[in-house]
Amino acid sequence: MLTKGFKDLLAEANAVVDVIAVHDAVDLHGGDEVVFVDVREPEERAKGTIPDSVHAPRGFIEFIADPQGPMHNSAFASGKRLILFCGTGARSAMAAKTLDEMGFDNVVNMAGGIQAWVRAGGAVTR
Repeated sequence: MLTKGFKDLLAEANAVVDVIAVHDAVDLHGGDEVVFVDVREPEERAKGTIPDSVHAPRGFIEFIADPQGPMHNSAFASGKRLILFCGTGARSAMAAKTLDEMGFDNVVNMAGGIQAWVRAGGAVTR
């Protein structure tokens, strides 16, 4: 029997993860202080993503974020603010919670995910 469902896990993540409004994220895009991190699956990313974003699928986030991990991406060690996004903001909230648990203190979840980004007029690359 399930003791926690996805709604419970998402509520826990949302309780501890900082959120950035999509219009604020759009304004920060292209700046030197931030890295956008796409936690979606490769086939989702292929349909369009935020330009210059780092790909770190949620299922591999620990291996990519950890400097000792076999898939490490140096963007996670840059000290820059990490803005995580997915399709709607749920998976990126859970990924942000994982990074928080790993000790990252520079992580935010983009409200509404890439769907909100597109509605806000944010740039998309394919």
